[in-house]
Amino acid sequence: MNKKKVSFAWSGGKDSAIALHKLMQDKKYEVVALHTTFGEDTKRVGLHGIHESLIQKQAEAIGLPLDSLYYPASQTNEAYEKVMSSYLDELEKRGVTCIAFGDIFLEDLKKYREAQLEVKGFKGVFPLWGANTQKILDEFLEAGFKTIVCAADGDLFDKTQVGELLTNKLIQEVQTPIDPCGENGEFHTFCFDGPIFKYPIAFKRDETISKTYDFKTSDGKEHHKHFWFKELLVLD
Repeated sequence: MNKKKVSFAWSGGKDSAIALHKLMQDKKYEVVALHTTFGEDTKRVGLHGIHESLIQKQAEAIGLPLDSLYYPASQTNEAYEKVMSSYLDELEKRGVTCIAFGDIFLEDLKKYREAQLEVKGFKGVFPLWGANTQKILDEFLEAGFKTIVCAADGDLFDKTQVGELLTNKLIQEVQTPIDPCGENGEFHTFCFDGPIFKYPIAFKRDETISKTYDFKTSDGKEHHKHFWFKELLVLD
């Protein structure tokens, strides 16, 4: 049976790590690359805040090539869609037919991804889709993965909790009940060890940064969202 070639949408966090782990064990697929989108100016991963240098270290430890995709700052998805469209054209030439994601239950996001892929004739693969998020976290930890909270909602997390190792105990210590995998955007993580890595990623924790984002919802209301970010630095 010919395996379907896949490029994995890699964020560097726990959902990506456990989804990739599952996919690499699925005999129907061959993961041939990771791809990550970075801000053109920041060279960082969206709301994770992780620098490209650390994502590259992860790819090296996994043993897969990393395709870095850069997009300019924008208030719409147009810039991202343009970059991804060009990337899919490139992947088609390599014989890649599938793109895999670590999404779990955000239906609108899944539909958006699938619609973008369908235009180019690609299939979306979602190894974690529909699974219980507490079970995913338990499986992640039991498999030996290690990850730290690299970004978190400032209304939910204390500053001191950012940069901590993700455990069930940490989730329970958050004052307001949250999804165990942060699927609603409560927090993001950086995975540095586990069964997909040939060796742990060497990094150090630096300062904790506070940022506030202004945005409007579909009803026209303005909102302010506070996030903590842990600056992580590569150790050679």
